[in-house]
Formats: sequence, structure tokens, C-alpha cells
Amino acid sequence: MLRYSRHLKGTARRLRSNFTDAEQRMWGRLRRKRILGVQFYRQKPIGNYIVDFYAPVVNLIVEIDGSQHLEPEHANRDARRTACFN
Repeated sequence: MLRYSRHLKGTARRLRSNFTDAEQRMWGRLRRKRILGVQFYRQKPIGNYIVDFYAPVVNLIVEIDGSQHLEPEHANRDARRTACFN
């Protein structure tokens, strides 16, 4: 099992009930093993981050980022997150 910070668990639960439109559309495609029978989990805590979608069998993380991620502050945070997962 992947390790994660326990303090993120409540936040992940709240995020699951407050999808963005883009995340909701993507979840409609990923849920119930609709893509090659692969199970995805949504708003999954991994390390010090909460990822939008995670498929443990294929070790795949899917992030749906909106326009706010074009701002320098978000871009730097996203770069650190990406480096952590690579």
C-alpha cells in the first residue's frame, strides 16, 4: 500500500463530494472498470498529495488541472508534485 499523510484523508473525502465539471466527466469514463477493466480510485491521498485519479494495478495517476494551474504559484507546486511522482 502507498504511504500518505493521515491529515489528508478528511480533505480527500471532502474533495470526492465536490467534483469539478471536468473531474466529473472523467470519472464517468473511468469508473466501474470501463477502460480495459482497470480499477481507478478518485481523490486518492498519495504521499503528501491528493491525486485526482489513481489506478494502482497499472501505477497510473491522472490529474485534471484547470486554468488556475497556469499561474506561477500553481505551476511551481505542480512541478514539485510531478517530480515527486516521477
